[in-house]
Amino acid sequence: DTQGGKKGRRGEPQQGGFVIQSEDTTPKLDTSNWPLLLKSVHLMNVRDCHFEPSERGYSPLNRPLTEYIKHGVINLDKPSNPPSHEVVAWVKRALKVEKTGHSGTLDPKVTGCLIVCIDRSTRLVKSQQNAGKVYIAIFRLHEGAPNIKRIQQVCEALKGALFQRPPVVSAVRRQLRIRTIFRSDLLEYDPVKRMGLVRLDCEAGTYVRTYCVHVGLMLGCGGVMEELRRIRSGVLTEEDNMVTMHDVLDAKW
Repeated sequence: DTQGGKKGRRGEPQQGGFVIQSEDTTPKLDTSNWPLLLKSVHLMNVRDCHFEPSERGYSPLNRPLTEYIKHGVINLDKPSNPPSHEVVAWVKRALKVEKTGHSGTLDPKVTGCLIVCIDRSTRLVKSQQNAGKVYIAIFRLHEGAPNIKRIQQVCEALKGALFQRPPVVSAVRRQLRIRTIFRSDLLEYDPVKRMGLVRLDCEAGTYVRTYCVHVGLMLGCGGVMEELRRIRSGVLTEEDNMVTMHDVLDAKW
């Protein structure tokens, strides 16, 4: 019904009821779940139900590109050879922003998911650095490698909290540490080339190169890591709008 009490026709614009009115009411206070030993808890509860339409911000349809960049996160497919800090510096120069950060260092030869945070979103870097990671690795065993069933048993055994020491080629201090591997699956194995494909769901800071060495030690033949790719970092995977460095440059222009 309209404000005059007359019923409008279907399809015609109605008068009234389409404007958000400011209000200032005090809702009923529910004290059933309040703690008994906490003093002045009534001062911590917000009892104001005042609503006023905000004039700040932008409509999603009219938000400028600079605002997206200022609060943006890029799921970048890191290429092989350049280190992570150099890739992040390239993004910073390409987008002409004040600061950038990433979600976890990848070795120069490692490819895959590298989350790059821009400007104000760099405060989210710490939460993503400590999140879990998922890797796909290729390892190669030395002479005298056992059958595939034995390799599967070793991969299943290397789960849970494990002692690890960073590799010699690592830039960090080589101290013994504990890292958790949540899932370890052997996907493929070629007995002729003695090369296997493994998927690891692990804690941040896990050295997959050390994991491959441990696989070789438990098999009694020795092993090394040949190639590594990160397919998930935190909450983002390689299927969640992953872009390359060329895509970033093309999007900027």
